[in-house]
Formats: sequence, structure tokens, C-alpha cells
Amino acid sequence: MDKNEIRNFIARRAAQELHDGDVVNLGIGLPTAIPNFLPEGVQVVLQSENGMIGMGPTPEEGKENPWYINAGGGYISTTPDASTFDSATSFGIIRGGHVDVSILGAMQVDEQGDLANWMIPGKKTPGMGGAMDLLVGAKKVILAMEHTAKGNPKILKKCTLPLTAKGQVNMIITEMGVMEITPKGIVLKEINPEFTVEQVQAATEATLIIADDLKQMK
Repeated sequence: MDKNEIRNFIARRAAQELHDGDVVNLGIGLPTAIPNFLPEGVQVVLQSENGMIGMGPTPEEGKENPWYINAGGGYISTTPDASTFDSATSFGIIRGGHVDVSILGAMQVDEQGDLANWMIPGKKTPGMGGAMDLLVGAKKVILAMEHTAKGNPKILKKCTLPLTAKGQVNMIITEMGVMEITPKGIVLKEINPEFTVEQVQAATEATLIIADDLKQMK
């Protein structure tokens, strides 16, 4: 799969985790593609921490509204009942526990559910943004990310980069599989049939627990 196929494959699988009526926050990058793959009949309420609730799919090229962007600066569309408000109100929604699912990207994640996704020491960064609040405030946290970075594992025994939050990640979805973080470790629940269990483990530093009822990703 090329980069675009990987992105769409992960986004399509992540969309299957959303249920009708969920309030969902999508991180910048890959997660923003998820609204394009929502299952038929599933309607979710998409929230953006820069001050909107009621985002729609990515607009077609040439039909972008410059007034509507997500927290990463990408163009968004709106639903008929969308609302805009200040950032303080938006974070009140997040910190108040009103977000059902937060789907983010990651630089590193580990066996304890710790996440590092905001900086690499020595490199300039604009700041952590709202990721820390989203990890702690959302009822469920899913990482939608590529399994490796330049061939190096991103799913580790212990994160080495500065953490965004400790112990908050519930699920990891990559192009290789779907993993759940449990008190016993990371459980591989689904696998992309293009890979073997051995290949997934080789691309993962953490020791995976293979589910007895391991399924194929769809």
C-alpha cells in the first residue's frame, strides 16, 4: 500500500469504532479523514477544539470555505446544525467529559497506554495544543497511526519522548492491526491479512498478546 492507501485503510477501520450519536474529536493529520468513511446510518457529532461542534466531511477541492478550518488549519465543512464558539467553551466541553471518543495520531505509544505525540527534543514545536486535555477528558481514546516511522517501531515497551499523557490510550489502529491496551499489555485483536502475526510483532517493540479469537481487519 502507498501512503494514501495506508491513510485511507486506517481511517476506514477507525470509523467503524464510532456509534450513532457519539461526540467525537479528531486530531490533526490522518484522523481528519475518518468522517469520509463513516458507516451508513451512523451519524456522529464532530467537535474541533478551536471552537466548533458539527463538522462535516472534508470539502471538495474548490469548495472550501476559508472561514471554517480545524485545529490543524485544514479546511472543513459543516453540518446544518453546526455551532461555533470561543476556545474556552470548546475546552469546557472537553474537560467536562462530554467527548465520547477522541482519535489522535502518535509519535510513540507504550504498553501502559502512555502517549507521546507533541514534540521531539531539540526540534521547534508550537506547543502541545489540546491533546493533553483530549486524552484525559474523552471517555475513549483511539490512536489512528502508521505502525512504524521510517521502519522504526512506534509501539514501544516504554515511551522515550516527552509524554502528552500517561495511561490514557485505549486502542491502537494501524495498517497492520487493531490493538487494545489492557492491564496485562497490548492485545492484538485484529490483523491485516496482508501480514502475519510474526511480521506485526517484528514491527512492534512491545510484546504483543495475541487474542484467542484473532480476527481479520475489514
